[in-house]
Amino acid sequence: MDPELIRDVFLKYNAFRKPPPHPLGKLLATGLVTLEGEQWTKRRKIINPAFHLEKLKHMVPAFQLSCSDMVNKWEKKLSKDGSCELDIWPDLENLAGDAISRTAFGSSYEEGRRIFQLQKEQAHLAVKVFRSVYIPGWRFVPTKTNKRMRQISNEVHALLKGIIERREKAMKVGETANDDLLSLLMESNFREMQEHDERKNVGMSIKDVIEECKLFYFAGQETTSDLLLWTMVLLSKHSNWQARAREEVLQVFGNKKPDGDGLNHLKILNVLSIVVNKNNIIF
Repeated sequence: MDPELIRDVFLKYNAFRKPPPHPLGKLLATGLVTLEGEQWTKRRKIINPAFHLEKLKHMVPAFQLSCSDMVNKWEKKLSKDGSCELDIWPDLENLAGDAISRTAFGSSYEEGRRIFQLQKEQAHLAVKVFRSVYIPGWRFVPTKTNKRMRQISNEVHALLKGIIERREKAMKVGETANDDLLSLLMESNFREMQEHDERKNVGMSIKDVIEECKLFYFAGQETTSDLLLWTMVLLSKHSNWQARAREEVLQVFGNKKPDGDGLNHLKILNVLSIVVNKNNIIF
């Protein structure tokens, strides 16, 4: 809970080692989160440009489209008096996965959705395994759960490899790159390899890119849906802030679609995001 201690840990990452991942946990995702030392530094250098603010602004239309689809779905369920009772948690989960699929894979969005569904199932199976009594070597026993986890891992790997290889071919023939995460990641990786004359162990292999894509899903989906749900809980408890936030959005955007520049003018929502994050930690 102390920001100074967190900063200390991040700056002295060679002194604070990460725990080794669970063998079956590796089927979920590895990537940057499991690397140490020089490997972590190199990988972070390649990935960092993909998350530059100017790059993220181009993803706002994809976020807006995912949100509009969800709201339209809710509007269809309204009764004649303009109200209805909804269990919004599944929809928020789908919203986060949908947004990740669009921003990560762009034109390969449908394949991205399939990857999200598989990763979600994999996470549930992993939790089931982690909660059971640990028996050394049990992961090699062909139980129903172990077999399914490996099937999912193989299918996700095959889907991602196909998307990545198609992007590589497009880049080599000079096609215009997309603004999705995968294209940005591959562009940054390609530049890194060119700068070092494609020396061995400098850039990321296809397997490395696959693991980063899996990690993006795993790390982003549930955290985002949890935060959205908690935001709605707090806004419903403090209706005056809800009204102020709605009024600000209408003043800035009116009936227009949100854009990156306009989001910077939402002062009340920026304050709310800080409060929500703070309360989410306490919660």
